Amino acid sequence: MSTQQAALSPARTTLALATLFTGMFVLGSAELLVVGVLNLIAADLGVSIPTAGTLVTAYALGLAIGGPVLAALTIKLDKRLVLAGSLALFILGNLVAVLTADYTLFLVARVGAGAVQGLFIAAAFAVGVSVVPPERRGRAISVVVSGIAVSAALGVPLGTLVGQTLGWRGSFAAIVVLSGLALVATLALLPSVPPTGGGAGSQARYAFAPRVLAVLFLNFLVFASLYAALTYLVPFLERVTGISGPLVSVFLLAYGVATAVGSFGGGRFADRGAARTLVVASTGATLSLATLYFVGSTAFLVALVLLAWGVFSFGMVPSLQYRVLDLAGPGGALAQSLPASAANIGIAFGSFAGGVAIGGFSASAAVLTGLAVGVLTIVAAWATSYLKPPVPQEVP
Repeated sequence: MSTQQAALSPARTTLALATLFTGMFVLGSAELLVVGVLNLIAADLGVSIPTAGTLVTAYALGLAIGGPVLAALTIKLDKRLVLAGSLALFILGNLVAVLTADYTLFLVARVGAGAVQGLFIAAAFAVGVSVVPPERRGRAISVVVSGIAVSAALGVPLGTLVGQTLGWRGSFAAIVVLSGLALVATLALLPSVPPTGGGAGSQARYAFAPRVLAVLFLNFLVFASLYAALTYLVPFLERVTGISGPLVSVFLLAYGVATAVGSFGGGRFADRGAARTLVVASTGATLSLATLYFVGSTAFLVALVLLAWGVFSFGMVPSLQYRVLDLAGPGGALAQSLPASAANIGIAFGSFAGGVAIGGFSASAAVLTGLAVGVLTIVAAWATSYLKPPVPQEVP
């Protein structure tokens, strides 16, 4: 991976990584917040709940498409400046959500916020790997990734609680305030990280090389498998496991905590062998889905399986990012944003496939769909484990 390491003390390095984690947590919370207050938004803006649901799709498309475009356009800028600018634009986009009564304007703002988050993610990875020695890059990536995992586990439930108490606009106002704090921390605590590797045109042939696209396809499969089942986990818990009410939230929280543990711990395994980690973790996640299907009627065993599933699923995310950067070589700066795009496309496909399955069959059908895609992830992880990065050289 072609990165420029900034000379920081251990204390400054810790503060820098904590700042990146905080930014990812805030942006991750904002991304998923709509799900928890969707009914409130629909009622307030006078649209149907399915229509309001397009706010989720719009954000994902903005991130998947707009993120790489913005990353390419800003590739020659200092990454600290890119992070600060993306946070400023993110604040503006969420202010629109707080102030507008027009659904169309809200939808456009969500597309923009998604694109800006994609840009932030790319720059955050660039800064994270630049402030640590090469042998700790996986752990730096895991800190950045964990911001998203923790936001899903804690940020979304808390944001939903704020929304139920102060209204959905209150929850978005809280995001604006937290984003402002993240912006201040970014300016105060992050070092300058000059661009590396040349312009977008010269990096493209490395960033979109077949070896990189193969791992991006694996990334797509991982998240398609995950969200085919996860999107419809609540119906599975209610209809198959036989739990309901507050107990469902306990199971979901347990899964969320497991994803945070997996994403934090996965960095060490990425440093030791990212390709091997992907084979082991994809196998573990797929076996977890198979077990979930067979023990779905036993609540205690389901809880244990959800813990394992969360650890395996998010334990491989740092390795996915690591492998893309490694295989992109001199095109790493452009490739930074691509795993997030592949993941969001996988999420959209997996949710759709799981919905078709559960609509036509039983509540367990979504789990079987995730399992079927999971088998493909094992094959893809094994096949991509043989790919090697390009011979080190500078991009002109």
